[in-house]
Amino acid sequence: MDYGVSNFVTDYSAPPAEVAREVEARGFESLFVPEHTHIPVARVSPYPAGGDLPEQYWHSLDPFVALAAAATATTRLKVGTGVCLVVERDPITLAKEVATLDFISGGRFLFGIGAGWNREEMANHGTNPATRWELMAERVAAMRAIWSEEAPEFHGRFVDFDPLWQWPKPVQQPGPPVLLGGAGGRALDAVVAYADEWTPIYRRPEDFPGSLALIRQRAEEAGRPEIPVSVFHAPTDPAELAALRHLGVSRCVFTLPPAPLDDLLPLMDDYAAVAALV
Repeated sequence: MDYGVSNFVTDYSAPPAEVAREVEARGFESLFVPEHTHIPVARVSPYPAGGDLPEQYWHSLDPFVALAAAATATTRLKVGTGVCLVVERDPITLAKEVATLDFISGGRFLFGIGAGWNREEMANHGTNPATRWELMAERVAAMRAIWSEEAPEFHGRFVDFDPLWQWPKPVQQPGPPVLLGGAGGRALDAVVAYADEWTPIYRRPEDFPGSLALIRQRAEEAGRPEIPVSVFHAPTDPAELAALRHLGVSRCVFTLPPAPLDDLLPLMDDYAAVAALV
């Protein structure tokens, strides 16, 4: 089982290059950063974790710029979005950003994606929340065509373009792995339909084995091999980590807060020590 960390990089916390260097030095496999382009001041959508929305959500750096800094500061660390809000981005531009980051990192990019929860945020981008899952599926399919074909074209309900040229192509072919987050029915449908990995948030340990069994059953019914699973907000209890490893989880991702580097280093050390026990 691999171990990674996720960090909400912001304009008031440790720079992503410094975080990445320290994460790599401690033997972690990957670094993930989230995305929010903005947060509307007037918001009805509830924060999924409950309570008030933390200010880091509207202070976060652009993930592709942050991860480019992280990639150039390291040599083996995988860098990933956790998650990129595909429903808020133009697919041709996003295909270029993903391919460029994979190219400059030497094939170390992990494309974590999600359909989002903040309906007001996505509406500001012209996205209808009711059709965002269908929109995301089309955009991923279109980007995969751009990454792998010399003169791709795509004609769908939401994405439509005639043959085009776009380089660079990603180092990873036919494109970087797509890691899809979420635990609801629509998310599981999407994982089975087109994702390379499932990336649930670990909230209730007692519920996880059942969710894992369900995604495996649905993959088998769809004629797919077993889908790798990366758990975000991984527990720090060695016994829980060992249980996840026994269940076949392929990656556990610990959470770092948006904080100065001096505050993050002890946490990184603690996470590395826990991982070493398992």
